[in-house]
Amino acid sequence: MAEPIFPIVFGIAMLTFAVTLFRRARLLLAAAPAARFDHIPQRLRRMTIDALAQRKFLRGEQPAGIMHAIIFWAFMVLLLQVITLFGGAFNYNFHIPGFGANQILGPPFFLARDILEFGVIVAVSYMLYRRLIAHTPRLFGLGRAEDRYRQAPHWEGILILLFILMIMVGGLLHDAGLLVANHTHGNARTFAPLTALVADLLSGLSAHSALIVSKVGWWMHNVTVVTFLNLLPLSKHFHIITAVPNVFFSKLTPETAPRTFAVTHVPASVARLDPPPKERPGVATLADVTWKQVLDSFSCTECGRCSSVCPATASGAPLAPRQVILDIRDRLYRHPDEQHGAVAGAEPLIGADVLWSCTTCMACVEACPVGIEHVPTIVDMRRTLVDRGEMEPLLQKTLENFSKQGNSYGKSAKMRARWTKELDFSIPDARKEPVQYLWFVGDFASFDERVQAASRRVARILHGAGVSFGMLYDGERNAGNDVRRVGEEGLFELLVEHNLGALADAEYEAIFTTDPHSLNTLRNEYPAYGLDKPVYHYTELLAELVQAGQIRLTTPLTGTRVTYHDPCYLARYNRITDAPRALIAASGAQLIEMPRHGTNTFCCGAGGGRVWMDDSGLTERPSEQRIREAQALGELDYFIVSCPKDLAMYSDAAKTVGASFAVAELTALIEPALAAAEPLLAGVGAGASAMADGAEPAGAGSPAGEDGE
Repeated sequence: MAEPIFPIVFGIAMLTFAVTLFRRARLLLAAAPAARFDHIPQRLRRMTIDALAQRKFLRGEQPAGIMHAIIFWAFMVLLLQVITLFGGAFNYNFHIPGFGANQILGPPFFLARDILEFGVIVAVSYMLYRRLIAHTPRLFGLGRAEDRYRQAPHWEGILILLFILMIMVGGLLHDAGLLVANHTHGNARTFAPLTALVADLLSGLSAHSALIVSKVGWWMHNVTVVTFLNLLPLSKHFHIITAVPNVFFSKLTPETAPRTFAVTHVPASVARLDPPPKERPGVATLADVTWKQVLDSFSCTECGRCSSVCPATASGAPLAPRQVILDIRDRLYRHPDEQHGAVAGAEPLIGADVLWSCTTCMACVEACPVGIEHVPTIVDMRRTLVDRGEMEPLLQKTLENFSKQGNSYGKSAKMRARWTKELDFSIPDARKEPVQYLWFVGDFASFDERVQAASRRVARILHGAGVSFGMLYDGERNAGNDVRRVGEEGLFELLVEHNLGALADAEYEAIFTTDPHSLNTLRNEYPAYGLDKPVYHYTELLAELVQAGQIRLTTPLTGTRVTYHDPCYLARYNRITDAPRALIAASGAQLIEMPRHGTNTFCCGAGGGRVWMDDSGLTERPSEQRIREAQALGELDYFIVSCPKDLAMYSDAAKTVGASFAVAELTALIEPALAAAEPLLAGVGAGASAMADGAEPAGAGSPAGEDGE
């Protein structure tokens, strides 16, 4: 069946494809540099797990994820079929060595091919159903941030799915027609059941007619393949080419000081931010965009997984992570000249209101199956806004507080440890006497009255267990995690320099903190500046002490029903999910999991500096949505948190929503479960009463709104 015309068609198609691909490659080559060629073995491992093994598709929304994985894996195998049918244009008897009808690998391959072709037909049919009948919301835009996307035609996705279907049908018709023409379809049932079934349907045809059907199938398959190939760089399906390398080049979680409890590999989250080059403080124009950010824009599948998990999108903010990436891509395609320098009158890449809506919770990055880094790109753009002073007055005031006093409240450093005065013991100053653990307390745990009660409870538990721990007292400054994610890189480095100086004056073996935001930057970013000590979250430390028997919980809280909220910076950024649950289990309380938990947690809305910005324009705050999610679980006694910001945000949200349960910090379960503790109500009340009474809500901006003393 050698076809003399097809080589010409094939040559023209490949030349067109090469020209289009070259134009896309020029956009990559003209972009700013990005250091992504380190740790090759680790990158290969993640590429294998996330891209080739389709990990994120298999753990995500089902059955859509499974269907996508089937299509991906099928094409990896059916590529052999494509090569075979292309080869038939040049040589009627062409086959890949070992895969011919009478070759040793032939029958097993034919069986696998038939199974996968059937799987692809089922998967594509389901995907068409989702678009044409079910109208899956995330495929058609989410919230006001994607109004433009919702109005865009979606014929492209439908056309590509139909092309895939035609490729499968064309291959089946080609093979089935040959079986009928050669009168061998009965023998094919054992190793090509689907092809044999199609051949049975064609069995009434003459040999000549069957050959015509086979030729039609051959042309349908091959022309569709080359047409499909040329559409890829012009559509969202460019990700078929770019997704695997994009996963390979996505940011790796840095190696940090070892920890002993619940050590897990962090496969995909971006736990740190790279400092910007000195000559490029941020991303303002296409000339500042790196080649990885260009590759991100090429790789977006427009699946909407990122926007569907985004707390800003869910709250009615003008941010949808998908739209940020698509806007960069569209700008690149329409105005490539901007890559070579600023263009007079050019609009900003992304609006400031969009960029300031991000809570940096990393849910979008976690959900993205192709390694797109929405949050680092947003932070890159924020750096430019900070440099220009384009921010809300309250955020500006907060950054000034950080600069002058080292905390968001603008209070004197001498007040940082005032909460310890109500303890009946003294916490050592680690700068004056050696301790085993240095407690990096953080701003909220030091200054917020509701959170101070939880800080005292942590101190009492550790002191009662005989743990050697101390603090930096007035030597501590904010760790700078949220300062950096606001985009104030220079201020972040000043905070790091001060804290490292204070830590150098102390004698200790390891650091622990009750603040996941501080944990993240101390554990993942401070090592680049010289910190070489292990950094723990307090739940890890307490869980180790319980496991070792140093803390004995002998009064189980039987009958107490709780749910637990995983903080973004604890669960998603640092994969710490087991330790808090181990403590809840040890307390004897019954844990009722929310639908979104672990690394799939939902954000409280405070991160990325949002706690110091106005949120009055939101349709419903993320914290209130989360409380409603907990209410749907039925009767609960406590909504448990393990982050100072969460304690402030959710206690406020619980009042607003009218929740019947109390918001409590995790040690409110641990202390009453100790042998010498008071009854449960009094133990929890020590924290809950401080949360509920006598304190102003910790809504947007409340810390910075207090006067310094």
